Formats: sequence, C-alpha cells, structure tokens
Amino acid sequence: MAREIEIKLRIRDLPGFRRALAKLGVRSSAGRSGRVREQNILFDTAAHRLKKRGQLLRIRTESPVGRRRKGGPRSLVTFKRPLVVRGSSKKDERHKVREEIEMEISDAKALAMIFEGLGMPSWFRYEKCRTAFRLRASNAWAKGLLIELDETPIGVFLELEGPANAIDRTAKALGFETSDYVLANYMVLYREYCRDRGEEPGDMLFSKSESKTPRR
Repeated sequence: MAREIEIKLRIRDLPGFRRALAKLGVRSSAGRSGRVREQNILFDTAAHRLKKRGQLLRIRTESPVGRRRKGGPRSLVTFKRPLVVRGSSKKDERHKVREEIEMEISDAKALAMIFEGLGMPSWFRYEKCRTAFRLRASNAWAKGLLIELDETPIGVFLELEGPANAIDRTAKALGFETSDYVLANYMVLYREYCRDRGEEPGDMLFSKSESKTPRR
C-alpha cells in the first residue's frame, strides 16, 4: 500500500486565505481536474468492523464544476487503514499517517452493489467541492505535495498531503501553527458540527433533503 501523510486546516477567512495563497505563489492546478464536485459514499459491515479498526472503504465520484471534461465524471474506490510506524516520535503524530490503496473504476453503481452483496452496505455519504492547487516547479522542497481546498456543508478546509516537511513548511507559510492541524476525517467533523448545534446527524450533503442513508 502507498503511505498517505496529511492534515486539514480550517479556513475561517477565505478571502484572506486566497491572498496568502497568491503571496506564496500557489496557483490553481487545472491539470489535476481543477474544481470538482465530489460525491463520497462509505461502506462497512453492520457491526462497523472497518470503522472500529480505523479503516475506510469509499467510492468517490468526481464531476467537473463549470466546465466539461472528456469522458465525463470519474469514480475511484479507496481503502485506507492506520499505519503504525516503528520508532515514531511525537513530531510524527502531528500528521495523519495511513496506508492507502486507490484505483479508478468504470462502474461505481455496480461496485456499490457488490459491496452490499458482500454484507457491507453504504452507511454515510458526504459531498464537497474540491479545488487543487500547486506550487511552482522551482520549489523543489514541495515535490509530491498536494494542496486541495475543500468547500463542504460544514465550512471550508485545506488539505495538505505529501512529505511531512513540505506540509509543515506550507502550513507555516500560510500563517498556520501546528496547533491548527486537524487530523479528524469529515465524518467525525460533521458529527461534531451537528452535536454543537443540537442537530441529528445524517449525511453531510449541501442539501439535507438528499440525505437518505440510515443514521448510525
């Protein structure tokens, strides 16, 4: 499995954040699909065996926003699980580190039916709009760094994924401290959001009327 190292940062001042991006020399990465709308579906057993082990099984469908892309929407299946690194230090714990397998699929609905037939029904859906950014190629220290801005029903977040040093350097340049790092996934953040507002959590959708999967 590939190793995924990432953090989230909560963006409270979007105009100010965009100015910080421009000052750093970050630009929109049209080569990585530009801005897309994501539909994400999580699957698990009735006993939540994957969730209890800190694992995730997801089908994601990306649809371009504001422009057409040859071939239409793209769907991916992803499996993630925690990675325990021997000899890891407190410094390493600042980032979320997981093993990840991801591949593109041709028929998301068929695969969802397979998962359900194997006893792993869908149990949580969430959506967001994501814009990918990149630093100039001259910034060799940022090689392999993914910079992705997520607009979600519970606010705006930046995800930084890649080498730990590049994550820390970029976050600092954008005005964030390590205490600002968010390691929770969107399901956890959504449930915290609902709890703080006294709302019953369902699916994290822009339109709550679209929430149809069972609440757990």
